[in-house]
Amino acid sequence: MLDMTYAGDKPGHLAVPMEAPATDVPVPRLPVVISTGHARSVPAYTATARVLHWLTAIVILFMIPLGLVISKDWGGSLQDFLYDLHRSIGALIVPLILLRLLCRWAKPPSRLPDDIPAIQRFAAHATHWLLYALLIGQPMVGWMATSAYGAPIKVLGWFELPPIWTEDRQLAEQLFSIHRLIGLVIVGLVAAHIGAALFHHLVRKDRILMRMITG
Repeated sequence: MLDMTYAGDKPGHLAVPMEAPATDVPVPRLPVVISTGHARSVPAYTATARVLHWLTAIVILFMIPLGLVISKDWGGSLQDFLYDLHRSIGALIVPLILLRLLCRWAKPPSRLPDDIPAIQRFAAHATHWLLYALLIGQPMVGWMATSAYGAPIKVLGWFELPPIWTEDRQLAEQLFSIHRLIGLVIVGLVAAHIGAALFHHLVRKDRILMRMITG
């Protein structure tokens, strides 16, 4: 009998597989998605910075009316007590601000959002650094004025600061005037700072205020 089996009818295990022709069609690339979850989870301010900020705020908001009260020379033991309290808190403000600056240097806060106008960012930074400078300078002027007046500075009854200036009542009065003037400037800067925070929270509805509350 004749073998009528064609090559195309050979069993499959003997068939030679045909290769697909090569093509130059590029393989589509999937878009790379960058997760921002980690960036959002990083607080703008550390917990330590936030605690120090609000502690400073409480001290300042307490010292402003206290300074106004003791500026009235009505005498008596109560005024002497308030004077000592004012001096004590003033002496503690300096290390508190220095600690804040140290924490800010060790862990700088996140930059302000780019959608905030440059002039507002400049005003915010200028206000912050001017407040830092005045909150250190004002207690130092008060220390000099009290030393020149000849009055002791007892810090919460724990210890007494040494005088840093020789007694000179006339100079003391001039320094106390500068001390009061710096206090008024601080009041203005604090008011501007609070107003700006409320503007961002209530008008712009951004997270500038919440950065210092929840991070």
